[in-house]
Amino acid sequence: MTNTRQDAWSQDEDILLAETVLRYIREGKTQLEAFKEVGKRLSRTPAACGFRWNASIRKQYQQAVQLAKKDRKKQADSFNHFLAIDEYNEEGTLEAAISLLEKMKTNFHTNGEISEVANDELQMLTEENNELKQQLKRYEQAWQEIGKVWRWVENKNTEKKSLNVNE
Repeated sequence: MTNTRQDAWSQDEDILLAETVLRYIREGKTQLEAFKEVGKRLSRTPAACGFRWNASIRKQYQQAVQLAKKDRKKQADSFNHFLAIDEYNEEGTLEAAISLLEKMKTNFHTNGEISEVANDELQMLTEENNELKQQLKRYEQAWQEIGKVWRWVENKNTEKKSLNVNE
């Protein structure tokens, strides 16, 4: 019999850690900041979160990390493009900042299209969702089979008892 550690990580905690780190990567923040946020939410130290990420979780999310980095780079390139345009206009003014943000807002998703990175991530999540649905279906079928076997065993035991009583 295996004992579960009192401080063992649950699947929900792992998912929270992964989602937070990926969000921070996309936003151009550090992973250490993500570990601090998750640590507060889970009552764990940032070091524990960092160790869990580096030892176990990161390997499972390598493709998502690459997509997040791509997305961050795209956002930075877009921001730098708008910054370069506004440098010649109203450098350093509040109006320049507002103008920059408005341009970024309207051009973030050109014509309402989903960015290529977001589309790739959506496709990856859709595939994972389908795999999980298939796995759940297999588990449900196995559970039904176990139920049938259990009922069969109970019926045999009942028949056996009734034969012993009748003798």
